[in-house]
Amino acid sequence: MKLGRVVGNVVSTIKAPGLHAFKLLLVSPFEEGSDASASAFVAIDLAGAGEGEVVLVATGSAARIPGGAEAAPTDAAIVAVVDTVRQADRTLYAKV
Repeated sequence: MKLGRVVGNVVSTIKAPGLHAFKLLLVSPFEEGSDASASAFVAIDLAGAGEGEVVLVATGSAARIPGGAEAAPTDAAIVAVVDTVRQADRTLYAKV
């Protein structure tokens, strides 16, 4: 799994079967103090994330959609909205 920050959304009216009920978000890899979106990627939102939030993203085969849409083509899925990121005795991110 990877940490990322939601930097935008992707609107698509035509989607593969199984994706219609889900929103697509633009996610940038998490870097302390950075809002850069140069290496952003699209992830399906399974956790109800919003723009600016730090999220946990499952990739590859771990990005499956539950509930009968397992065959939908997904490569990245937001599986959690993060409250705090700590490394040793430092807080790298804290949701306000």
